[in-house]
Amino acid sequence: MDQSPDLDVVVPAYNEEARLGATLRALTAHTATLPLSVQVTVVDNGSVDRSAEVVDEVARRRPENTTLRLIGCSRQGKGAAVRRGLLASTARWRGFCDADLSTPPQALTEVIGHLERGAPVVIGSRRAPGASYAVPQPLVRRLGSSTFRMLTRPLVGDIADTQCGFKFFSAQAAEQIFRRVTANGFAFDVEVLAVAARLGLPVTEVPVRWTDQDGSSFHVWTHGKRVVSEVFAVHASLARMS
Repeated sequence: MDQSPDLDVVVPAYNEEARLGATLRALTAHTATLPLSVQVTVVDNGSVDRSAEVVDEVARRRPENTTLRLIGCSRQGKGAAVRRGLLASTARWRGFCDADLSTPPQALTEVIGHLERGAPVVIGSRRAPGASYAVPQPLVRRLGSSTFRMLTRPLVGDIADTQCGFKFFSAQAAEQIFRRVTANGFAFDVEVLAVAARLGLPVTEVPVRWTDQDGSSFHVWTHGKRVVSEVFAVHASLARMS
């Protein structure tokens, strides 16, 4: 692709050989239907499996309007990988989705519609009107999510769902936000939206049909204290923002 793409979809990957191929095939099958030039950027976050080879295999069968590229990120954590991918992009619109593709790629169509109409930040939401779960979440996970929303509301306001891994931005918004974001762990998505709020950038929530995937690294009881600590670190980071 000689010119900058219209859309760049960043996929952070750490040892995702088992599911990355299916994700990239589903993603590029949908980007083939879009009247845009698209780039899918896989950010390898230090994988020691065949994730890189999987990207090459899918790239050989890519649709005409879509390119795939693989870049590295030596700093560990989803936040670091996403930040690396978005700031390395030159696309008009940029965003990221998780390697497990819990949000179906068809949601891109509505997201792009909002971006075309000038929305600076458009995010997938499991709690916006019209959203649904393919399989209802377990009670303990719902309780953990409710507690997390209460904890983060002072930072992000009335955003219904901060944690859906499907967020897209205009180029200008991406540059403004991700040059300020420092979190790499569970609080990364919260800091992204908190920085957007601090910059006065409105956030549009798009309802999605979510599927919880096996292999999630988050467990309420195991990581609860760490999450609280990271959220307070975001508070401190925002206080230092000029």
